[in-house]
Amino acid sequence: MPPSAFAEERDLSFQPVVNPAPRVLTREQVAFYNSHGYVAPFRAYAPAEAARNRAYFDDLLAKVQSARKDLDAYSINGYHVCCAGLHDIVTHPVILDHVQDLIGPDIVCWGTHFFCKVAHDPRKVAWHQDASYWPLTPARTVTVWLAIDDADRENAAMMFLPGTHTRGHLKWRQVSGPAVLNQEIENTAQFGEPVFDELKAGEFSLHADMLAHGSNPNTSDRRRCGLTLRYCPPTVRALDPRWARGAVLCRGQDAAGNWVHNPRPPGEDVNVIIQAIGAN
Repeated sequence: MPPSAFAEERDLSFQPVVNPAPRVLTREQVAFYNSHGYVAPFRAYAPAEAARNRAYFDDLLAKVQSARKDLDAYSINGYHVCCAGLHDIVTHPVILDHVQDLIGPDIVCWGTHFFCKVAHDPRKVAWHQDASYWPLTPARTVTVWLAIDDADRENAAMMFLPGTHTRGHLKWRQVSGPAVLNQEIENTAQFGEPVFDELKAGEFSLHADMLAHGSNPNTSDRRRCGLTLRYCPPTVRALDPRWARGAVLCRGQDAAGNWVHNPRPPGEDVNVIIQAIGAN
């Protein structure tokens, strides 16, 4: 079932973070996240480690496209349950420390997705709110956007519309023209100027699932690849049970038993998942 089938059942309100003693974020950064809907940049991987992440993605994409000739650079979606390298990124302690300051000590990662804009990719990611796509409630997912390549204005870095996470579920229409996703928020000019999420490879940002964001076509000669990691407290429920199957319990407990937790896979098996539930 599409998320729209559960529209009346979902709580898509933003709940401000209350954390008087964050572990790695400052109180000012937590306040910025509450008011703006995002916070950045942070570094998880040194340059040499970031280069290894890039090589890992390149190899993974080659394997996936060898298995399915029709799949493109956006197709690696949900593979953290079958690829050990992705599982290790999902459970990286530096990333989890930052996430914990926003959602608490019990952390589930329920989705991953590489958004890879090759050079001269004509497709945009239209302005959207992540939670609009997802049959999850309440809207408490924090997305980590980990730069695999350097991301800047020239090669279509992601953009945020600060403060839109507090405005509820924004009206959208079907996107027109070449695009990666199918929703496009209407009349975004009313929300002010966008902010570019410019990151060096190995750095990451965090944003709320109700924050409007998107990216332009990549008109440059350089690729722009990022890995989205979707984290939530285990009190979040999947209204479509298929969306609960791809979880990793990264820290703490899932006392309610809302998620199916996957152990670290033994290797890299791209044939386990070809079309995943989750992410976008």
